[in-house]
Amino acid sequence: MKLLGTRSPRQVGGQLAEDRALAYLQQRGLQLVDRNFRCKGGEIDLILHEPAAGLLVFVEVRQRSNRRYGGAAASVTRSKQAKLIIAAQVFLQRYAQPPACRFDVVAIEGDAIEWIRQAFET
Repeated sequence: MKLLGTRSPRQVGGQLAEDRALAYLQQRGLQLVDRNFRCKGGEIDLILHEPAAGLLVFVEVRQRSNRRYGGAAASVTRSKQAKLIIAAQVFLQRYAQPPACRFDVVAIEGDAIEWIRQAFET
């Protein structure tokens, strides 16, 4: 039986991966707008603003301990992409004029971080 407020090791690991990805992206000039945005259609791990490009960036963070099943980046399937797009559309409804945006993936495998800009398109 799970107590309210307790988190599984997987949830804790996911949170740590998101923290690491956020720090990595902030060091590269991106600014946090929202985190763990959830709606009926899906969830977005990180939403950042990239001032240099004037873009809103929706980021999916994936972590894998090894490449046995294709690695972290390969785990962002078409189904996952569709859910991210739906969640982004819901998020963008708060803007009278939605900003330009893109979808990135931060793949973490061991100590390595790979930032894949414009990992997919709508």
